[in-house]
Amino acid sequence: MSYTLGKEEKLKSKKLIEQLFAEGKHVKSFPLRLIYLPLNHKGTFPIKVGFSVPKRNVKLAVNRNRIKRLMREVYRKNKHLFIEHIENKYVFMFIYMAKEEIKYSDLELCLKKLNTKLKTKIKEDEN
Repeated sequence: MSYTLGKEEKLKSKKLIEQLFAEGKHVKSFPLRLIYLPLNHKGTFPIKVGFSVPKRNVKLAVNRNRIKRLMREVYRKNKHLFIEHIENKYVFMFIYMAKEEIKYSDLELCLKKLNTKLKTKIKEDEN
């Protein structure tokens, strides 16, 4: 598996995003919230992923873009954790909930916690 985040892995379809927010389930690990939906999309990669930082929480666009860049990098380095336990195709949206920027290492720990919570939630949903 390559440690890239290519075009085919990014969530860009407006229909998929609307469906994700309408029907998706969520998992939280502050400051991240993951909305996920098992959905059979056309992509070859099993997960399509998007990143969001609300303008309400982080006012300056420069800061919002930096946080999204950090979130993408943390996901890119740790996406193998998400792919290991997934059999179906999924659509993910990571939302940053804090009002200030946190360090890369803290964001990475948060993403790993989110991964373990997601694993347990998916197992609960299957049963």
